[in-house]
Amino acid sequence: MTQHSRILVVDDEAGIRESLSSILQDEGYRVDAVASGEEALEHAVDGQFEAVLLDIWLPGIDGLETLSRLQALPRPPAVIIISGHGNIETAVRATKLGAFDFVEKPLSLERTVLLVRNAVEQRRLAQENEQLHAELGHRYQVIGESVPMKALRQQIAVTAPTNGRVLIYGESGTGKELVARALHAAGLRSKGLFVEVNCAAIPEELIESELFGHVKGSFTGATDDKIGKFQKADGGTLFLDEVGDMSLRTQSKVLRVLEQQRFEPVGSSQTVSVDVRVIAATNKNLEQEISRGAFRQDLFYRLNVIPFYVAPLRDRREDIPILARYFLAEFCSQYGRKVKEMSDAAMEILLRYPWPGNVRELRNLVERLVIMCPQMRIEPHHLPPELFRGVAESPMQPYSTLHQARSAYEREFILRKLQENRWNMTQTAAALGLERSHLYRKMKSLGIAAPE
Repeated sequence: MTQHSRILVVDDEAGIRESLSSILQDEGYRVDAVASGEEALEHAVDGQFEAVLLDIWLPGIDGLETLSRLQALPRPPAVIIISGHGNIETAVRATKLGAFDFVEKPLSLERTVLLVRNAVEQRRLAQENEQLHAELGHRYQVIGESVPMKALRQQIAVTAPTNGRVLIYGESGTGKELVARALHAAGLRSKGLFVEVNCAAIPEELIESELFGHVKGSFTGATDDKIGKFQKADGGTLFLDEVGDMSLRTQSKVLRVLEQQRFEPVGSSQTVSVDVRVIAATNKNLEQEISRGAFRQDLFYRLNVIPFYVAPLRDRREDIPILARYFLAEFCSQYGRKVKEMSDAAMEILLRYPWPGNVRELRNLVERLVIMCPQMRIEPHHLPPELFRGVAESPMQPYSTLHQARSAYEREFILRKLQENRWNMTQTAAALGLERSHLYRKMKSLGIAAPE
């Protein structure tokens, strides 16, 4: 669609300004026309023009100087140079300075319209790409104000603009993949692909095909050629998640690829060369795995160039409120809900829970609360029973009033009876010694919603 695109025509010949304005307006563009470079810069300073048709020879500052100043704007337009006879060398210089293309006088209106259309499209694609990278950078930010998280962000900032291999240590659910994606998004290869391989989830007999690809007929079930993850990640980043679960046989082949940056797909004799940055992650102690013969020491040294460590959530409890509020905002936006808030008493329970599933467990809990909790304010009685079992041995009680403690106990007790009776309301009411209507009222007051 071109009707919203603004074009600026810069030429000191009135006839050219009029003819270009007329033909471009017929094509649906909004056109402004000026006679000098100074006027062009005044008009273009707001960044609203997507393309500029700029004559080389102008009174005052010439086309090349105008082009240079346009390129320095925060949102520079795509510039098409209008070149007279014998000015091809100048037009080529302008192209090297950042001009999109050039068109010769006398103007071919058909070619000019095509160039404008292509210039507008390229500028829009460039803007969308910048916006996408900005969104990805936000999406893959490492959240938290604890000392371990601040140190991790600093380490990412230093390491991302390099091609050094990174090995990320941490328990399951701590956010190792997020760190890997943050490294990619802030790195030299951010325009390339980020390709993930979960080494623990792929059967041993398929892992080589998954990593290196295969040719048709190389094994039973190989009905077509397949490109492997290493080749897909060429020019980008390959993330080997749970690398400690990779078999010794596969480890030896990965080691060879890291050393040589080339490999042969399964069943093929042709060598494929790749340029890949490898980031690996593990929840195991690889040095212990080496000592018991389950992991190759030479591969460990290849992967462990820059070690990262992601601390478990229980060791950075000050990040729990920050993460909980972040996830509340994220999921309320995702599900079209008004942003809920966590009461101080409910947050206190989150702070005391040991979080064996780490950030992933907290994120899943918040998503469940956004979906299931009907109130805008999340109180202790809205939280699931397992959170209270996690803090049961704590000498400090998370409730500020008797009412809160009683409500939390009632909620846990009723939830347990509902689960025991598979959410059959009649059986649950009988087990509790309540009327069905009374049970429904209790469930509503305690924020218990039946699963769909």
